[in-house]
Amino acid sequence: MPTMTERATIKTITKHYIDGAFVESHGREVMELISPTNGTTIAHVTLGDEEDTRHGIAAAKRAFATFRRSTKEERSKILRRLHAAVATRIDDLTTAMVEEYGGVVQFAEPILQAGANAFLAAEKALQELPLTRSWGKTTVTLEPVGVAGVITPWNANSMFLSFKLASAVAAGCTVVMKPSELSFQQTQVWLECVHEAGLPQGLCNVVTGRGEVVGAELVRNPGVAKISFTGSAAVGKSIMRDGAATMKRITLELGGKSPNILLDDADLGKAIPTALAIAFMNSGQACVAGTRLLVPRTRLDEVKRAILDAIRAFPAGDPANPKTAVGPMVSQKQYERVQSYIRQGIKEGAEVLVGGEGHPKGLEAGCFVKPTVFVNVKNDMTIAQEEIFGPVLCVIAYENEEDAIRIANDTSYGLHGYVSGTDVQRARRVASQILAGRVAINGLLDDQQAPFGGFKHSGVGREFGTFGIEAFLEPRAILE
Repeated sequence: MPTMTERATIKTITKHYIDGAFVESHGREVMELISPTNGTTIAHVTLGDEEDTRHGIAAAKRAFATFRRSTKEERSKILRRLHAAVATRIDDLTTAMVEEYGGVVQFAEPILQAGANAFLAAEKALQELPLTRSWGKTTVTLEPVGVAGVITPWNANSMFLSFKLASAVAAGCTVVMKPSELSFQQTQVWLECVHEAGLPQGLCNVVTGRGEVVGAELVRNPGVAKISFTGSAAVGKSIMRDGAATMKRITLELGGKSPNILLDDADLGKAIPTALAIAFMNSGQACVAGTRLLVPRTRLDEVKRAILDAIRAFPAGDPANPKTAVGPMVSQKQYERVQSYIRQGIKEGAEVLVGGEGHPKGLEAGCFVKPTVFVNVKNDMTIAQEEIFGPVLCVIAYENEEDAIRIANDTSYGLHGYVSGTDVQRARRVASQILAGRVAINGLLDDQQAPFGGFKHSGVGREFGTFGIEAFLEPRAILE
């Protein structure tokens, strides 16, 4: 894999994927894709417009007329083909992910493998989901809702595309997808996989463009029955509001400010490295990052020493280096955003234990942020309440278990939570009181059959497993 000092050939991407073919963009706006690692131009890409989006919707509508009547076995065969096609291109997807947004290799590879496995997970869930239920003379069938508009973010874009397409296909829906315009290269490789899988014509259509153009057309177009969106809470709220005009079904997976409760019996030798890994995953650019570490006040000094010792295993640097834990922020804009939060934390009285403002030494050419840990943080501080989306961890002291749960839930978000402790039954009891869609005990855990989504401002609806498939279905009852 090329290092950050090796400049790649500038690519030109001008096509979208509509009705089973790569087609030239009707939209003419050209965007320069900049490497966040070294600031060089890596691609010139042509953005789609409303006309491209409408062509995609029309193709999806034509395909839906047939695909909605497909059987479980027919959908399962498609899911297996998609898995095979994506699984063979993990290396290429990793290269694109590292180059265009600086995702570190140690994060990119397992995330992309999870994306490929999502198709098999959806097949398994489909086989377990009864699409017909009867009692007496009543029959209820679960019907695909229609054409789905799918909008995905730049952080692990191809993984999100796989997750959402898998559920939609399992449900019998056709899709028009709008990936992030910052992820053109990931999208290009992923689309080559989709094309190789030989899907029915028009089942999967992809138009890459700006949210206020392509995304807005998906949300307002009456030909789209459902929107599945992953991204910011602000955009999610606008989708919910604007989609109401055409009665869109909506699934929103939004931001998070996830707590990690360190119980007083935790083994710091294990819990602190795990807490840093959870906080700094994807260079902190992850909605599930555990960015609030809640620690017993009686162990606060121990925790500080453990963090200073463990932080050496989380260096910032070349994302193509397997030893690098923290890569650059996706853009200069995101770099400045994270810097502003670090300054705000200092202004409000939090203490920088490690990291702080500016670039790490020797990484001034890219959008790199120092892995930063704040201590003496109060939960009402800006850095404890707002999603920073960078490698910034807030350490918050609590008095007792009840206080820890109160602080954990004192947020407008509720996407994920973590509990660390030796007594697993106690940890489970604490986890059951956290208002979040998922809570993991002693680590960063995943189960693709378990529902994923949030409470409060972290979203509406669930993805993964039968829960994710049901989000693309509507029940219909026939009574005799």
